[in-house]
Amino acid sequence: MTLLTNARLIDPESGTETLGGLRIEDGIIAEILPAGGEGIDCGGKCLAPGIIDIGVKIGEPGERHKESFRTAGQSAAAGGVTTMVTRPDTTPAIDSPELLDFFNRRAADIVPVNVLPMAALTKGRDGAEMTEIGFLKDAGAVAFTDGDRPVKNPKVLQRALTYAADLGALVMAHPQEPTLSKGACATSGPLASLMGLPAVSPMAERIQLERDMALVEMSGGRYHADQITTAAALPALERAKAAGLAVTAGVSAHHLTLNQLDIEGYRTFFKLKPPLRTEDDRLAVVEAVQSGLIDIICSMHTPQDEESKRLPFEEAASGAVGLETLLPACMQLIHAGHLTLPELFRALSLNPAKLLGLATGRLTVGAPADLILFDPDKPFVLQRADLRSKSKNTPYDLRRMEGVVLRTFVAGEQVFPLDG
Repeated sequence: MTLLTNARLIDPESGTETLGGLRIEDGIIAEILPAGGEGIDCGGKCLAPGIIDIGVKIGEPGERHKESFRTAGQSAAAGGVTTMVTRPDTTPAIDSPELLDFFNRRAADIVPVNVLPMAALTKGRDGAEMTEIGFLKDAGAVAFTDGDRPVKNPKVLQRALTYAADLGALVMAHPQEPTLSKGACATSGPLASLMGLPAVSPMAERIQLERDMALVEMSGGRYHADQITTAAALPALERAKAAGLAVTAGVSAHHLTLNQLDIEGYRTFFKLKPPLRTEDDRLAVVEAVQSGLIDIICSMHTPQDEESKRLPFEEAASGAVGLETLLPACMQLIHAGHLTLPELFRALSLNPAKLLGLATGRLTVGAPADLILFDPDKPFVLQRADLRSKSKNTPYDLRRMEGVVLRTFVAGEQVFPLDG
């Protein structure tokens, strides 16, 4: 039995913050306690459901030099991420039950947090032939996606959505029109023109999302947009939800806290996919998170080695690590007054749990004791060399941030820090 006392309980389900504690037995929350009492004194710091991070890339198999199960697990625990929902864009792609079984066994042996794998939607992520969704679901896949490769052929996606709907499976897609966005590394506008960079209009996101919403309506499938980053795409998302379609959407913490001006100087650690947007887009997406139109905030953790980032901007690899920076990045939204802590953990924990049918993500009796204790106001300067990830490609290097994870629990067991 573990008693956590004198904590500021952040409950995203009720939308409240109260002073109290938790009694944990056999890995679950057994009782919500009043303030005071004996046990681990949380010192008035915040105790919230652990983060469920949808869209984490681990380099195994094929790119272990970028991120291993061990380093990803350590990064997740240190960042308060108690469940990693992993992407299948590995080398080779996780598109068969055999590869998924390898992935699951490796994760179970090494990773201190929960790992829920997604599998490829099409074979080789090539967008031509649907994977064996039923067998992969039976093998443990929680969703199906081709990662950052949009499915070009609408007939292929329609068939996949229809088949997945019959199985109750979730399809996750990358809403960027592939022809318009091919080769682009910036958002179109004066800055991209001044820098001489190939750019893509924000309308590419809207065009692909509108197409995908029509296919969802045709098929009756469950659909999650991995990242909605532009104001132009929000009306399409709102219409789909109003029509009762089974549609949800996410956004990365990077797109909520950075904008296109950050790429000035050709800083490749700010090269993301989709590219960073205008400040107006950023604010519109932040407002959509606050209103609940965008359901989920994720890290979109994409480790890249130094060699792939230390290149001219057009040639450099896209993506940034985010498991350890997800919470402090999101705390910028709290301190700026855009979100409350319950609203934040609605997007970080509760909504991802609901999407995947998990019992976690809430502070209720009977829920798994996957928890994070953190100081929301403690300042620090991020040093990328200190990150536990094998790759250090963070855009927040040397930035003054606030929000420090003090303890992380998975099924009631402390996984960070490990020295007690």
